[in-house]
Amino acid sequence: MTRPVHESSRGVRRITLDAAGVPLSALLAEPSDGSARAVVAAVHGGGMNAGYFDCRAHPRQSLLTLGAGLGYTVLAVDRPGYHRSAARPAEGQDLAEQAVSLRAALRDFASCHATGAGLFLLAHSYGGKVALTAAADPTGLPHLLGLDISGCGHVYAVEPHELPTGRDDSGRLRRSWGPLRLYPPGTFAAIGSVVEPVPALERAELARWPSLFRATAPRVRVPVRLTFAEHEAWWRHDDAALTDLAACFTAAPRVHVDRQPAAGHNISLGWAARSYHLRALAFLEDCLVSRETILTRPPAVRPLPSATAS
Repeated sequence: MTRPVHESSRGVRRITLDAAGVPLSALLAEPSDGSARAVVAAVHGGGMNAGYFDCRAHPRQSLLTLGAGLGYTVLAVDRPGYHRSAARPAEGQDLAEQAVSLRAALRDFASCHATGAGLFLLAHSYGGKVALTAAADPTGLPHLLGLDISGCGHVYAVEPHELPTGRDDSGRLRRSWGPLRLYPPGTFAAIGSVVEPVPALERAELARWPSLFRATAPRVRVPVRLTFAEHEAWWRHDDAALTDLAACFTAAPRVHVDRQPAAGHNISLGWAARSYHLRALAFLEDCLVSRETILTRPPAVRPLPSATAS
């Protein structure tokens, strides 16, 4: 059966990026004056494509139109194994390979588009794992300003056998969405073109993430913000877990952990989408302020040597 094609919001267009020989499709929204303050690169989670950030069930849900209206270029990338690259290869790529592909795709984008002050990674769920892995070794990336990640922790709230397998994932659906009242009417009719199968290599690595995270987080050297929905069911997000999570980012200049009220795991598809996106973009503003204060910091004035009697 032919899958429906995602119908993008007004001002959003589809482009293709070269990820070192692998074509990755993406959605792009740019400021109306063509001058980007920075680039927000959005990385979707497992079982969804880039349309996750441009859901049209409600006009206020789209990150792409919101970001472009605030002066940012927003690029939502279809990760390897999704949309155009769904068969390159058919089993997808593992986490390390996806990080390499993401970095290559963003370099390709920067080679022909203005990036303003730099790049800001905004990622969800499995996309957060890819973004963290890419940021831990940002070689060749355009200037990385910071990371904003939702729905991705470091300790699962489920047992290993409860992780999605691609066979009977009814429990996965309940954990991914939470109470249905959290979503605008028409959401589940509108996402037919957004939901996609999870590639085999992606599913196979799920259980390894807690150990991979502890090796990855200490290598991230940019500001990090992590958001957990009120009804997040995949990850532990009690106070003790979040304190331990933040403590793992030993090299990051700033780590902020936030909670999003009235939201389920798929925050960007719910009523809370605009609230979350505005908070994420506010964090980007903070990153830009920090960058400006460093760039414009006056040189230290050394005191003149004291005069001595001859």
